[in-house]
Amino acid sequence: MNRRVELRNHLRELHYFRIRLAISAGFMLLLFLLLFTRFFYLQVSQREHYHTLAEANRISIAPIVPNRGLIFDRNGEVLAHNYSAYTLEIIPSKVPDLEALINELSTIVEIAPRDRKRFKKLRDESKRFESLPIRTRLTDVEVARFAANRYRFPGVEIKARLFRQYPRGESASHVVGYIGRINDKDLEQLEARHDLANYRGSLYMGKIGLEQSYEKELHGITGFEEMETDAAGRVIRIISRTPPIPGNNLMLSLDAKLQEVAEKAFGDRRGALVAIEPDTGDILAFVSKPGFDPNLFVDGIDSENWDLLNNSIDRPLNNRALRGMYPPGSTFKPFMALAGLELNKRNAQQGISDPGYFSLPGSTHRFRDWKAGGHGYVDLHQSLVVSCDTYYYALANDLGIDNIASFTGKFGLGKKTGIDIEGEVMGLMPTQEWKMKRHKQKWYAGDTISVGIGQGYNLATPLQLAFATAILAGKGTAFRPHLVKQIKNNSNEILREIATEPLYTLDLNPAHLEAVKNALIDVTRPGGTAAVAAAGAAYAFAGKTGTSQVVGVKQGEKYMESKVQERHRDHALFIAYAPAKNPKIALSVLVENGGHGGATAAPIARLVMDYFLLGILPKESEAKTADPAGDDEEAVHD
Repeated sequence: MNRRVELRNHLRELHYFRIRLAISAGFMLLLFLLLFTRFFYLQVSQREHYHTLAEANRISIAPIVPNRGLIFDRNGEVLAHNYSAYTLEIIPSKVPDLEALINELSTIVEIAPRDRKRFKKLRDESKRFESLPIRTRLTDVEVARFAANRYRFPGVEIKARLFRQYPRGESASHVVGYIGRINDKDLEQLEARHDLANYRGSLYMGKIGLEQSYEKELHGITGFEEMETDAAGRVIRIISRTPPIPGNNLMLSLDAKLQEVAEKAFGDRRGALVAIEPDTGDILAFVSKPGFDPNLFVDGIDSENWDLLNNSIDRPLNNRALRGMYPPGSTFKPFMALAGLELNKRNAQQGISDPGYFSLPGSTHRFRDWKAGGHGYVDLHQSLVVSCDTYYYALANDLGIDNIASFTGKFGLGKKTGIDIEGEVMGLMPTQEWKMKRHKQKWYAGDTISVGIGQGYNLATPLQLAFATAILAGKGTAFRPHLVKQIKNNSNEILREIATEPLYTLDLNPAHLEAVKNALIDVTRPGGTAAVAAAGAAYAFAGKTGTSQVVGVKQGEKYMESKVQERHRDHALFIAYAPAKNPKIALSVLVENGGHGGATAAPIARLVMDYFLLGILPKESEAKTADPAGDDEEAVHD
């Protein structure tokens, strides 16, 4: 048997092997080249980038919230300050199951249903914040208990934060305002103002009052701390620190004790009082009754207290001094009298015979005077002393509404005063043009008659009435009303003094001004509508009482206050300045549904002026408003 012998070509196989080896080597070389290129890119080209990322993992930047500035009254009494307390905070982004975590936390630190509800609300309103408090104002025992169990709660930490406190509670609450949690709307506003970076770490900002109006001054400048952390996020060391700059302090023109005297004088009545220093525009007292406790809002007000405040028939959250619009009643008459003199529609000696009513030519409708049968012969002086409506009905008809609006507007009526607190309203000084735009109706002569005695479409705020009275007391010179007198830094250095230069001075005939002011002095003397409230005063003062209707009375019917529901009764008003010859204080008082101004509003003003000028504190029995005149409606008017 022949066997076939295969001869292998070793040379060819060796050739192919070398080719495969070369390809494999080339492939390996290519892989090493690619790997080297990648290493070069990461280690050399992108070194700075990845070094930064690594440092970011190792180093944390934490904001340091500045101390909020304090608020003081003119005598240095604290109206708003800060205190430090511990809060238990959760970083939602680091917690996979919030509900389970909170349940577990509650076994260590007490967490009430109110705390849970508030936390949920904060999450909805403050999604962009890193940490949110679940409990505030922890006790030392609670802090120690959590610290011992901290390892069980990733994403939870204890922080020392400053809390705002208002030591005087309800007093001056509408002036000082309050701070509250920063919500999404606030964030949008901060972003629009390019202030968002300065609020990193801040949870609160001013919401109303001076806390809101002077937020930039009070907040300060946020600092930063650069910290090295380990893999678990624990701080190893502080690398660098940029300290925060505390907010500036506000020194107010407000006298806290005078404010308290005024607030107590109202008793349980609703109303407002504004007192101004005529020569500077300093606000001495700014009362809106009832008030509220701003401390309730600092940490987020609970639903029960919110419902009590928001749904109260007394509207304690409404700033009556700034935003309350009321018919000025007879407190409007001094400005009408001055308009009559300045516009040559009357002279001081000219008088009328008052039959107790006024009728427009060709009309049978009678506009009644408050006194049945009238006051007899009345000149300008007497018209103010006895508050004769008929005199001002006729004067208003002669002046015309546009002249009235133009002249009284110079005293700030129907205009914003420019006070340094947000939310002021304009009031209303109507004109023919206004009525056509607002009601699509022409102006009638009867509309003018009502405006002439401070009724009808005429509306003013207590602040505007005080401002107008201050101009009158200051012989026609107007100063912008302001609550903040100085802004100081944390070292008590004055950074800014609020200017007291006059806004303008009215070109008034001194004789005309003197005629009106002399009449206002006699309003407080025997025979005047404020004589009872002024009795026994150690100083002379000028004033004008006022009563404004809340519910109209049908023609021929007599208004009987004692038979009208309390909230349907007339409002009581009083404007005054003292001393009469060299005024140091000008004020307006409004008592809602208080009846006659001489019976309820004027006594409040007297108590305030007695304390401011003489330092006399009212007795407990005096620090309550007098009751309305009851059935004796004509004993005291206005």
